[in-house]
Amino acid sequence: MRKRMYLWLRELSLSQQLLTIAFLVISIFTVFLFAFLSPQIDLFTRTEMYRMLHQSQASMSYYLTRYPDDIPEMKQSGAGIIHGIYEADTNEFIMIGEGTFTDAEKTDIRLRTAGSLVRQSDYELRTMSENGRRRQSVLYTLTPLDDGRYLISKMSASYETTFRRELVSNIVDINVIVAGVLFLLLMVWAATLIHPLNQIRNYVTRIKLDEPASLNVNRRDEIGQVADALRDMQEELQKHSREKQEMIQNISHDLKTPIATIRSYGESIKDGIYAYGTLEGSVDVIIEHADRLEKKVGSLLAMNRMDYLLDECAEGDHLDMAQVIDKVLLSLKVIRPEIEFHKELTPGVLFHGDEDPWRIVVENLVDNALRYAESEIRIELEPGELRVSNDGKQIPPDRMDKLFTAYEKGTDGKFGLGLTIVHKVCTTYGYHVEAENLEKGVCFRIWKELSRKELKAIAKEKKKEDRAQKSQR
Repeated sequence: MRKRMYLWLRELSLSQQLLTIAFLVISIFTVFLFAFLSPQIDLFTRTEMYRMLHQSQASMSYYLTRYPDDIPEMKQSGAGIIHGIYEADTNEFIMIGEGTFTDAEKTDIRLRTAGSLVRQSDYELRTMSENGRRRQSVLYTLTPLDDGRYLISKMSASYETTFRRELVSNIVDINVIVAGVLFLLLMVWAATLIHPLNQIRNYVTRIKLDEPASLNVNRRDEIGQVADALRDMQEELQKHSREKQEMIQNISHDLKTPIATIRSYGESIKDGIYAYGTLEGSVDVIIEHADRLEKKVGSLLAMNRMDYLLDECAEGDHLDMAQVIDKVLLSLKVIRPEIEFHKELTPGVLFHGDEDPWRIVVENLVDNALRYAESEIRIELEPGELRVSNDGKQIPPDRMDKLFTAYEKGTDGKFGLGLTIVHKVCTTYGYHVEAENLEKGVCFRIWKELSRKELKAIAKEKKKEDRAQKSQR
């Protein structure tokens, strides 16, 4: 049942949901009024009736106590209160002003006063009408006087019914007015929600259809935040669309050259023409461009793989970065034997992440350094930080902001994907990466913010090393 109700509510529009909520609130209030408030109103009206009887008796009791032999002349009150005196000794009822007591009322009063009534008491007498078709009720109060007589004040319960009806009517009218005002306010509030939501819906639809779209929702609440997020999303989508278009153009251009060269040299060899004079020289050119094409495809595959890279590693740092660096240098330092490598690797430094992505990062940074270095490359590893620097040319200031953007190639760059992959891996695993110009050369720095516990451990290890050095001296 609950699931059906939930599914039914989901199918309603916001206005229909608002009307449903208003109907439920009114229904709940009605049930509350008749199930809980109605008995409370009955109790209040009964108490109020007796309070009126007590107030009416107060002045009368004072007068009769002061002037016991005088019966005042008075008219029946607007509430229908009738006063009388009962003399128990003579069993006589004396009316004060207009009105009478019925035989049933006199009998009930005699029974109430037969005992020792010492204080003001309230009673209700229910009888049948003369025709026996309906019940009628009378409320009365007995107050013993100092001279042994009893002051009686009675009121028909019909006045109580009238009073109760007017009270309920006033309560209902007030609540209806309040509910109406709240409903109007809710409708206005819903309208202020529906309009921007419709704008957002139309905006998303136009974006989906790749049509020009603008969203003018100036709010500071959650809807405004959603609108801002959608505008940011559109800008990001447009940016990615431009980058995708540029990437396709760059890939087409980069693949076109080696494919055309391989094709032309293959056709020349087929025709018996050797552009480099010999068959071996022409084949070497084909092999060189095939290698270039293979590296290009490898970079594209690596870039695509990094786009789906997720941090699925266990929490904490578990990868020995020094071992990764040693493996990379073993395979890359033969590319330029004349370059001198300087390693300053703190043992036992662990990084967060898997080995394969971090190995690609180190390979790309070292390969980048090999292209620009003049005589040396320095690799430094400390807790939470890796630096790869070379003594080559500095990076022009206008390229610093675009350094990690796809297909932004340097002067000696190959494909413009290496540093993009580096940035992707670092950000996925929670690290920062930046490049800075040195006095001579360039340094690429990867680091992360260390916790207090890690900083204390590093400081403790440094103190231990200092003590060891001093003991050796």
